[in-house]
Amino acid sequence: MEVEQRDNECIWYDPALVEGDPRQYFDIHFWHQQAAVTGSAKGRGTTFFIRGPKMEMALRHYYRGGLFGKFVKDQYWFQGWEATRCGAEINLLAYLREKKMPVPRPVAARAVKNGRTYRADILVEKIPGARDLVAILSENSLLAHDYRAIGRLVRRLHDAGVCHTDLNIHNILRDRKGKLWLIDFDKCQQRDGEQWKEDNLARLHRSFKKEKEKRQIRWQPEDWAAVLKGYNHIRK
Repeated sequence: MEVEQRDNECIWYDPALVEGDPRQYFDIHFWHQQAAVTGSAKGRGTTFFIRGPKMEMALRHYYRGGLFGKFVKDQYWFQGWEATRCGAEINLLAYLREKKMPVPRPVAARAVKNGRTYRADILVEKIPGARDLVAILSENSLLAHDYRAIGRLVRRLHDAGVCHTDLNIHNILRDRKGKLWLIDFDKCQQRDGEQWKEDNLARLHRSFKKEKEKRQIRWQPEDWAAVLKGYNHIRK
């Protein structure tokens, strides 16, 4: 990952994926002019899907959530470039890719400083043909071996020492070939110790139960046992 740093701006980018000036990669008007915007998704903000020169990508601006976010939409306190939300996320994705984890390939990230605060954007690979588990379970049930695969995926993440602080079934995808992926590593970090791993699993469990109540997904409480079997490397 290359880094370009100026007084008020820092850009991280993969030179194998970025052609020309990396700054234009964060300009949605530039992509519209290229007729390269293929879609968008609404969340805390809008994520734009872009057909890039090397792959399809997702461009996301960082927005605050919660009550504070109603007053300060997208500004964060500056504590150094590597501590920015985008810098931390793109470096964590690069680390996980080195560990052969199925996470989106990081393309580029940018933080722009204004006084004591900054705004940020990140550009990552869009996994082709992938859908999150909520969408999948809204239509079909999963088999026990699917849930064991989910458990194994989380175990690999934990073995790499990474806590996904928003581990839920919106952030676990499955592509057309059945491969599972993890996305959205904003505010995630490497951790020592063991207790956080149990807490992280419990968070995922709550996500299944929440979506069952909210959307009536095709998940049953007994399916969780298969997730734990996969996590603990129990084959049957």
